[in-house]
Formats: sequence, C-alpha cells, structure tokens
Amino acid sequence: MYALVEYKGKQYKAEKGALLQVDKIDAEKGAKIDIDSVLLVSDGDNIKVGAPYVSGAKVKVTVEDSFKDKKVLVFKYKSKKDYHRLIGHRQQYTNIRVDEIIA
Repeated sequence: MYALVEYKGKQYKAEKGALLQVDKIDAEKGAKIDIDSVLLVSDGDNIKVGAPYVSGAKVKVTVEDSFKDKKVLVFKYKSKKDYHRLIGHRQQYTNIRVDEIIA
C-alpha cells in the first residue's frame, strides 16, 4: 500500500515505514504529524484518485531528525568586466518516517 502526498508544495510517495526527506519542519524530534493532502491511495488492486485530494485519507508521520545538505556553489562571472562572485548555499531538510496510511 502506498499514497502520493503533497507536503509543503512538493509531492512524495509514502509507503509504510519509508523515510522521506522533506524541507525543514520546525518540530522537535519524535513529534507526530498528520498529512491530510493525499492525492492518491493504492492498495494493490484498488486505486483512489482525489480531485484534488482523497477525502478521508490521511498519512501519519513521525519527525526523525533535521540536517543540512551538502554545499552548492554558485559562481557568477561577466567576461571583460572584472566581475565574479562565489556564493555558497546549504539547504536544510528533515527526515520523516511514515507510520501509517489511512485510506
């Protein structure tokens, strides 16, 4: 059984016990969160597709930990103008574990 959920503007495939990497959540480790924006639920044979969301469907997740991704370097350069800039960015993410899918 799996579900497609929309969380913080992005879509994820959630299966029971799966670990999802989402944008940073301001919640402490071990917090329980319910995600109501379920787009699709499949249990093998039956598929429920929402318009836009499946009514009554819910995914329960637990916050695992937060971390920073590796650094991405952005280099700006204009030829013959003596212009160059080096900017670094580290995106923050949170791992969440899918506990249960309620169709």
